[in-house]
Amino acid sequence: MYNNIEDESTIHYISEPQLDLFNYTSENKLKDNFDLVSKDKAIKFESLGQNTLIGNGNCIEYLKFLKTDTVNLILTDPPYNLGNFMHKRNTNLVKMRKNQFAYAGWDNLSQEDWEREMEIFFQESNRVLKKRGALLLFMSLIKIETIIRIASKYKFYYKTTGIWHKTNPMPRNMNIHFVNSTEAWVYFINDGTSGTFNNDGRLAHDFIETSLTSSKEKKFGKHPTQKPTKVISHFVKHLSNENDVVLDPFMGSGTTGVCARKMNRKFIGIDLDAKYYEISKNRMLNE
Repeated sequence: MYNNIEDESTIHYISEPQLDLFNYTSENKLKDNFDLVSKDKAIKFESLGQNTLIGNGNCIEYLKFLKTDTVNLILTDPPYNLGNFMHKRNTNLVKMRKNQFAYAGWDNLSQEDWEREMEIFFQESNRVLKKRGALLLFMSLIKIETIIRIASKYKFYYKTTGIWHKTNPMPRNMNIHFVNSTEAWVYFINDGTSGTFNNDGRLAHDFIETSLTSSKEKKFGKHPTQKPTKVISHFVKHLSNENDVVLDPFMGSGTTGVCARKMNRKFIGIDLDAKYYEISKNRMLNE
């Protein structure tokens, strides 16, 4: 079905403009230690076992390579684009945390450029997600209205906004204002109003409470916005089924991949930063 050349290094060169990744691996009986490389684009997916494929590059270009209607769940934590906003505030973030996101260099686009990137992200997400598939992303509270507005243009039905409450937040400036102990997540359904929701007949709140990411989960390397596995696994369980394809276009430290693999889902992960890509890869192979 697909045109490919397999050489001694188990590189599969793909001539198709778009690919159903796991259908290709199944048809070609690929198990492990292979790369899927586009002949025409700067796209390379690396295998971590039979059911995990990851790529290091711009997520928009990688999303464009994925075939339409081949993903069940997009679960991700994109840049909030708060870098410039934080720089203008009287904060002590550099002193408090050298690895702080506002100084990482990837969170400081202009508002216009960020919105343009998110437009393309939602457009491609609508295409690769199956009808009634879920998209859940973390986002700053001050950006949620913008995210909902953009998503609605691409057939995403807004379900709800929820909160992750951190039980042990950094006590920064605790004597002058309320400590920041929450992050928001926004839940959409693609081209429908309801989809997979595995609540086992129990009440599921739009609120999840955990401690910050433990040092144990950061042993392969630190990411400034890393989420705990307890939070991510909660959403993988509720919004997907076993053998579903879970996609994280902003893979970061690989938490979504770790959870998806442990819960018998197929996983596609993408990250622009080579350092975090290697952290994710090492973590998924060893955790």
